Amino acid sequence: MTERKLDLGWLRTFEAVGRLGNLTRAAGELGLSQPSVSYQIRRLEEEIGAPLLRRLHRGIELTEEGRIFHEAAAAGVSRVDEAARRIRQQVRKPAVRLYTDYGFASLWLMPRVPEFRRLNPDIEVHIVASQALESDLEGVADIAVMFGEAGDFGADARLLMPERVVPICAPGFLQRFGPVREAADIAAAPLLHLDTEAKPRWVTWPSWLAEHGIARDPGQADLGLNTYELVIQAAIAEQGIALGWIGLVDAFLERGTLVPVAAELERPRWGYWLVPTTSRNPAMRALHDWLLLPDRNAPETETGGGMPGR
Repeated sequence: MTERKLDLGWLRTFEAVGRLGNLTRAAGELGLSQPSVSYQIRRLEEEIGAPLLRRLHRGIELTEEGRIFHEAAAAGVSRVDEAARRIRQQVRKPAVRLYTDYGFASLWLMPRVPEFRRLNPDIEVHIVASQALESDLEGVADIAVMFGEAGDFGADARLLMPERVVPICAPGFLQRFGPVREAADIAAAPLLHLDTEAKPRWVTWPSWLAEHGIARDPGQADLGLNTYELVIQAAIAEQGIALGWIGLVDAFLERGTLVPVAAELERPRWGYWLVPTTSRNPAMRALHDWLLLPDRNAPETETGGGMPGR
């Protein structure tokens, strides 16, 4: 959001008129009426005792006196705005920006952030969620939690949550479709796919089935969805079997909204990695160290929090 400009009265008005060369455009930029801008310029010319503008058919131009005065006004406005920006930065609370995907942000991070804020009341936390995998975090965030393989994110990255995946569905779907005793039974069921334009970094149904020696193309009864939120919603709505990431769907499993129908598949070298940047921000270090503390049980909620959305 653009920071509010200090009210500098006629100084800012004259700077905008001289820079834009048009009274109406200057009035629009400043949120004033065109007659108000004209009045301020006339009063300024009266006080200085010389014409500052030359009215043309389409706009205005500065007189020689106007150019001299505008050079000083522009420099003054610029210096005042820069000073105000620096002072505002000094008095603000320290802040840290964390970049991650929608699933981790909504299901793992948000239930735990209140604890960090309670322990660090002077630190502002800004969460930047995206479905894209940022290759360059500098300028985007101070720290990130991203999904990938060991070595993807540099030597400073720390594994926060290894990839553990389990097929899940709603109890009603299992009663209607079951029993499910082995991978072949799952392959015969309607499956819920997380579609993505890029090559998936996480376990997909084809890769999960391949681990069990089954080759299967998407079936007519399958459903493809472009966010993990929709995948989980479809599973709750008894539309098929989804892949559930332990750490993201725990609340649904604990309440019985969704149930596992097979053993977990674990890929220890894959998962969510904590990735610091070169930022020297002390707030970043505080969040970094807190995220690496032994995991605490997330607070229980009535609804189980938001949905993931890779």
